[in-house]
Amino acid sequence: MRENLQTRIMLWAGRSAIEIATAVRHGDVKATTVVEEHLHAISERDTRVGAFRAVREQAVDEARELQRRRDLPDLPLAGVPVAVKDNLEVAGEATRGGSAATSDAPAAEDHVTVARLRAAGAVVIGVTNLPELGLVAFGDSAYGVVRNPWNPARTAGGSSAGSAAAVAAGMVPIALGNDGMGSLRIPAACCGVLAIKPGADLVPPPTDDWDRLTENGPIATTAADLSLALSVLAADPSLAEAWRGGRRVEPVPRMLRSVWADDDEVWEPQPPPAGPEPFDLRVAYAPQPLPPGLPVDKEFRAAVRGAAETLRLAGHTVVEHDGTLPAWLGPATVATWLVRAAESVEGLDRWRLERRTRALARAGRVLAALKLDGARSRARWHGYGADQWLGDADVLIMPALAAVAPRAERYGRRGLLRNAQTNIRYAPATGPWNMCGWPAMAVPLATHSCGLPIAVQLVAPPGGEPHLLGLAAQLQSAHPPLRPPGFTY
Repeated sequence: MRENLQTRIMLWAGRSAIEIATAVRHGDVKATTVVEEHLHAISERDTRVGAFRAVREQAVDEARELQRRRDLPDLPLAGVPVAVKDNLEVAGEATRGGSAATSDAPAAEDHVTVARLRAAGAVVIGVTNLPELGLVAFGDSAYGVVRNPWNPARTAGGSSAGSAAAVAAGMVPIALGNDGMGSLRIPAACCGVLAIKPGADLVPPPTDDWDRLTENGPIATTAADLSLALSVLAADPSLAEAWRGGRRVEPVPRMLRSVWADDDEVWEPQPPPAGPEPFDLRVAYAPQPLPPGLPVDKEFRAAVRGAAETLRLAGHTVVEHDGTLPAWLGPATVATWLVRAAESVEGLDRWRLERRTRALARAGRVLAALKLDGARSRARWHGYGADQWLGDADVLIMPALAAVAPRAERYGRRGLLRNAQTNIRYAPATGPWNMCGWPAMAVPLATHSCGLPIAVQLVAPPGGEPHLLGLAAQLQSAHPPLRPPGFTY
């Protein structure tokens, strides 16, 4: 009896968002059953990971209400459990931002991205951990340490640490996070899942958007799920099928009257092929794009070359980009990060902040006072520098990380030097694309000799999200995603 119950409980946890939503819409499973199974998965798995600050048991009641909605058959995310990063407002939950210095008062209403997920039928199952105020690429805070499901001794990355770890460990099929200097792509790369940072003005940003550096975006295990989630967050249905052919596709009505049929006959469109379609882009790849002093792990460089070869075989024009990013861009990116840290702590009790946060903010205030805030370099890179550097390519492939994920420790109790060195040494490749506001994503491709995932980063000029999603699907078709050991169903 116990074995049968366990089999029933694990029937839907670990399935894709599209599978779950299709089954709920068709009445093959109740939304309450799906949510209960995922809550059970969290109770079993999160003790090893630490992804969630709060788990919402009321999600079962919300799923029950969802089941009564008259528009249930039309909801793209019907019954899909989602996790939300704890710096985005969820009605009735405190928004702590990984800090003991923030208010514990519950939010009065959802952030617009959370509201869009709910309107599409998703059920918010919990809020996920992040480092204090989302300032670093680690997963530790006053609420615990987020551990990498592939190796609990390693960090899950950051700052959307809990969101990426929850998806990787099969506790939710989709999670919501945000990316200010790589905060979606870095943890996705660490945990072996997909994440996309959309370009500016596609998805509503968080309340504190770091002067337009930060974008909200989804994390998922498949390109199809990622496309669907992005389409909901952007309120743009044409993005839902972008993974198939690298372009926006206007949704086809469920039933269309045939021009050659009698008036009482209808034609029902057949579902498109399950896999990605061929399309042709000019793709540049840069295995070592970082300036001198920032080496890239040789296995990560090999993954970039492997991704390029995969896309060449898929029919794309592939060229090597042998340049390095401008030397002035790195210091400007670091200065921008530190100045944003100083702004983030304004109005908070500094003695309730972690040592790391106080140190980052102090450095940012000094830089701001000296007018070394990176603003001029950011304007240069945004205005024309990024375009000139990329050249005539449609998409760039480059490393997502420079080194494997560091150990999972309480970096918040340490000072500026230790945090900055560790952060920059392993995750220096994502910030430039926030500086110019271009879309970028992380795509897992292989497994490192140490047992952790390897991801590549795809970057495109503004409006290139469909290209990124389409290429991600082609890469996944050749390199199917894997679950971390011990987290498979």
